[in-house]
Amino acid sequence: MDYVSWFRRDALAFEAAVRLAAGAEAVPLVPSCPGWSVSDLVVHLGTVQRYVARLIRERLVEQPDGTDLAFLELPANTAAWPRPENAPNRAPLPAGLIDWFADGAGALGSLFGSRGPGERVWTWSREQTAGFWLRMQTIEMAVHRWDAENALAAARPIEAALAAAAVSQTFEVMAPGRRAMRQAPPGAGERYRFRQTDGPGDWTVGFDGDDVQLEEGGVPGDIELAGSASDLMLFLWQRIPADRLEVKGDRGALDRYFTLVPPV
Repeated sequence: MDYVSWFRRDALAFEAAVRLAAGAEAVPLVPSCPGWSVSDLVVHLGTVQRYVARLIRERLVEQPDGTDLAFLELPANTAAWPRPENAPNRAPLPAGLIDWFADGAGALGSLFGSRGPGERVWTWSREQTAGFWLRMQTIEMAVHRWDAENALAAARPIEAALAAAAVSQTFEVMAPGRRAMRQAPPGAGERYRFRQTDGPGDWTVGFDGDDVQLEEGGVPGDIELAGSASDLMLFLWQRIPADRLEVKGDRGALDRYFTLVPPV
């Protein structure tokens, strides 16, 4: 899959969406990110992308010191910029903040295009490669593009192939990571089937104790959720409710899913 092209395309779409808010007296809130405005979303994404760019650019194989913020490459005057501790920031969105995001996203896209995916780089996952960050940041870029568009206009769906890859990534990487990070309760054998209606994707994820087990190919579950790859991805990232999907089976199991895989 051409993750680099997807990343670049959604970065440009995100930039175009947030520029719609640049002239507003009160910056819109982001309904899918409670407690954040569009300005806060720009700060978050720009910060994460510059952090990842530093890891790849400097070929860091250990987690860097979190107190050194030089990697943010902030301009001299940020007096009007939103402060994360004041979220949701509703004051006018500075055009310079959007420019800062665009520069950082462009630099990260160039790094992704020039470095091999197998190059060793520190990550929070067991996979310590630049390729991990390429996949993870492409997925996050797509989700936050959707967030921005949803806050300001009509949000376009995630492209089906990318969304299907993100569903697999959720079960293989995100779910185990989130369970460990938030000390989620042990599974009791729950099985969830997610079936793609606009492609071949068919995933059944099970929770037994601390294990997350993924099977593909139509394995039955206690509950089945069916929808487009985009809607399945957005549900798993808690962007849309389950009533946007076709749901069959044990609703109690559905209510337990985000206890087993808590948000971060």
